[in-house]
Amino acid sequence: MAKKSQESGSTRRMIMTLLKMRGPLTISALAEELGITEMGVRRHVLQLEQESLVRTKVVRQAMGRPMHVYSLTERAEDHFPKSYHNLAMELLRELDLGSGVDAVNMLFEGRKRRMLAQYSKVMQSRELEERVAELTTIQNAGGYMAEWGREEDGSYTLREYNCPIRQVATQYRKACQCEQHLFEELLEAKVTRSECMAEGGQCCRYAITPIPKQKTSEIKG
Repeated sequence: MAKKSQESGSTRRMIMTLLKMRGPLTISALAEELGITEMGVRRHVLQLEQESLVRTKVVRQAMGRPMHVYSLTERAEDHFPKSYHNLAMELLRELDLGSGVDAVNMLFEGRKRRMLAQYSKVMQSRELEERVAELTTIQNAGGYMAEWGREEDGSYTLREYNCPIRQVATQYRKACQCEQHLFEELLEAKVTRSECMAEGGQCCRYAITPIPKQKTSEIKG
C-alpha cells in the first residue's frame, strides 16, 4: 500500500514537472510523455485539480471537438525549489562590498521602521498580554512558527521555532538586533533574547518584561 502511494506521488510529481517545463498540455500529451494510459493520467490530474494545483482550460479548434489543456496554478509554484535566500545574500554582499556594512544596516533599519508603521496601530490601547498574543500572530503569518506563554513572575516568553531569514541573520546580525528592537517598540516592554537560531540555538527565545508606566511615559517623552 505504501509503495503504491509512493508511485502515485511520483507520477503526480512528474505531471507537475512536465507542466512546469512544457507549459499547458493535454491528457494525451501527458500520457505519451509518461508512458502510461490516458485513464491513469486523468486520475492523477483530477487529484491535482482537487488540490488546486492544476487548472483546465477549454481550447476551441477550427475543426473537431474542443480540446482540454492543463496547466499549473499559482499555488503549485510552492512545490518547486526556490532560492530567494541565495539571491538576498548575493544582493546584500554586493551592497556590503560596494557601500559598506553601514548601508546594509540601513536596509534592516528601514525594514524595521516599515514594520513598526504597519503594525503599531493594531497594538494601540492594548494590554501587554494582548500585544504579545498579537505579535505572535504577526510572526506566525511570516512563517516564524511562534508561540508565547505567561510566566509566574508576570513576564512573558516568546519562542520562534523557524527563521525564514536564518542565513541572512547568521551573516548579518543586524537583522536580529532590529527584530528585538521592533518587538520592544511594538510591545512597549523590555525584550531580552536568551537564545538565537542564528547562533546555533534550537529556537529564538525572548523574555518580555513589563515596564512601569512611569518609565514608559519617560521613554516616549
